[in-house]
Amino acid sequence: MILTATFLSAFAGAAIILLLPERLAHLARWIALAAALVGLGFAKVAFLGYDNAAPHFQYLTKIPWVPSLGISFSTGADGISLVMLVLTGIIAVTGVLFSWNVSHRPRAFFAFYLTIIGGVYGVFQSFDLFLLFVFYEIVIIPKYFLIAAWGSTNREYGAMKLTMYSVAGSGLVLLALIATYAASGAQSFDLFTLADPSKAHFAPSFQAWAFPVMFIGFAVLAGMWPFHTWAPTGHVAAPTAVSMLLAGVVMKLGSYSALRVAMTLFPQGLDQWRLVFAVLATAGIVFGALVALAQKDLKFTVGYSSIAHMGFVLLGLMTLNLAGLSGSVLQMFSHGIIGGLLFAVVGRMIYDRTHTRNIAELGRMNLAKTLPFAAFTFTVASVASMGLPGFSGFIAEFTILSGSWKSFPWFLIPVGIGVVITVAFTLRALQQAFFSSGEPSANAHPFAPITLPEKLGALILMAATLFIGLFPSVLLNPILHSFQSPLMNHLVR
Repeated sequence: MILTATFLSAFAGAAIILLLPERLAHLARWIALAAALVGLGFAKVAFLGYDNAAPHFQYLTKIPWVPSLGISFSTGADGISLVMLVLTGIIAVTGVLFSWNVSHRPRAFFAFYLTIIGGVYGVFQSFDLFLLFVFYEIVIIPKYFLIAAWGSTNREYGAMKLTMYSVAGSGLVLLALIATYAASGAQSFDLFTLADPSKAHFAPSFQAWAFPVMFIGFAVLAGMWPFHTWAPTGHVAAPTAVSMLLAGVVMKLGSYSALRVAMTLFPQGLDQWRLVFAVLATAGIVFGALVALAQKDLKFTVGYSSIAHMGFVLLGLMTLNLAGLSGSVLQMFSHGIIGGLLFAVVGRMIYDRTHTRNIAELGRMNLAKTLPFAAFTFTVASVASMGLPGFSGFIAEFTILSGSWKSFPWFLIPVGIGVVITVAFTLRALQQAFFSSGEPSANAHPFAPITLPEKLGALILMAATLFIGLFPSVLLNPILHSFQSPLMNHLVR
């Protein structure tokens, strides 16, 4: 039940907030923080209690739900799931800290926020595909309301575009799930049953179309090129905490589910389509970096950089070797932390004070002096995003590149170009927005100081990327252990 407590704490927190009387609405942020801390606490305890010498899947719970359809409340975790659960907890806590100033309908805001967190926790621990899909869908609707009601630039358009892409992807996933259930002959949605050749068999002709349908359905949420356009628009329109959620964990739902479900169930379909998706992933790396380089809006720059970094995740998955696969999962964690930090700085520390995200205008505000903590935090996040040794981004991308060299050596040329462009747009944004040598304009006046909750949130995220950069084995050991399980080891070639 330790895993169940993660999403129950989030849903319980949302329910308590909704029951608050209006005169106590100011307590919503405290309840949200308490719920997020409880969820992180349970995720951390589960992670620390995971035994790499024991069976790969631990904390298993299975309760019949709809027995006639083979649906059960089946949860558990391996090292991959636990890494994602810890990531969710960290982003949940820091997102609340960066939302401490929300004064417009705080009860509704934090209730929607915790509902998303609960859904994300549920996806990462579900081993019944029907249950996983239910949690997956729980995440979608609150995103729309949070962006439409509390967002900024083109918020209605951004919310609708994000929702439509999410619904379209979910439709493809649902189609593939129904077909999988019918074709298996196992009368079960249990992932372990469906992945067992002695209990369920999927013909190569079935896998040839079911795999791409399911993979694309999930990969839409992961921001795979060319189905990525919702991401920059949604990131820019979203309030800070929601941008952190989208980049930090929601995009990871797509890549995690593509690995856990589509790749696990349809290995023959994966073999047929693997090169195609590797090409799309590489295109995403180069395209995201090129478009980020051309942006004048700092948040759009960060948004397109997320497309490039998620391209590394998808490329790592397609390598089908231990280095690439483990690096892909580590990159999910790393980008979740670094992307969340970048959006927190741009959205809360900068935009909420300067009311602009234009890089040239920010450069005339002397931010290195007027907002030194924001400049310092963005600098740390930038060098981590570029893959500087000592931060999590370096070891994650290095392992993916190592795996790519074994599987797709020629792809290292465009990927290398993408890495160089990533360094270029990151340094450009950092220098022009924070360390421009131009004379300060009339707008360069003292801004409201960075608050204690914002500093705490930034320090947590900076500490996380630095700690994993210095001690990557903390995450890599359970990840590698998980790829040796009977459920996952057929992916390693």
